[in-house]
Amino acid sequence: MTETSHQLYLASRSPRRGELLNQIGVRFAQIEADVDETPGPGESPEDYVRRIAIEKARTGRSAVPTQDPRPVLAADTAVIVDGEILGKPLDRPDFLRMMARLSGRTHQVLTGVALARAGEVWYELSTSRVGFRVIDEREQRAYWASGEPCDKAGGYGIQGLGALFVADLQGSYSGVMGLPLYETGCLLHRAGIALLANADAI
Repeated sequence: MTETSHQLYLASRSPRRGELLNQIGVRFAQIEADVDETPGPGESPEDYVRRIAIEKARTGRSAVPTQDPRPVLAADTAVIVDGEILGKPLDRPDFLRMMARLSGRTHQVLTGVALARAGEVWYELSTSRVGFRVIDEREQRAYWASGEPCDKAGGYGIQGLGALFVADLQGSYSGVMGLPLYETGCLLHRAGIALLANADAI
């Protein structure tokens, strides 16, 4: 992708978020936006994803030349169970602890999306509920061995092998993946970025 062809910057190296933007025909360039993702003392999950998404967008925007008007899109996803934020598993025992808590239960997935442009930051929140079937220990060990859980919030990917565990979903599938397309579309529309502009006539 050439420097002049994209509509925005994506402050994420996540291939899943890139795939979702491609799905809706948005042209983008990916940039780095490293921020400390440690939850603050007493910080609620809603405040946490809002803060991290906005910090990522602002950090990404600071890396873009000031004369470049294109906005920076960023997102953050958190898996919540019993009020606790489950991040990416640190190791196999940490992953197994997460799966034991998620197995046979319903948990919440929050994804905050932020768009930063020239001193402005806009934000949207997606909230979903995901119900897991019971996952036995053999399946948990086999899933860890697949390598898929290592870089996923909550230790699973709904778009991959983790879909085998999902018995029920209320909310946004793309939001659980990491970039809710409805909320993202609202932000892009607000920024004047045309969607469906090149779609074939029905």
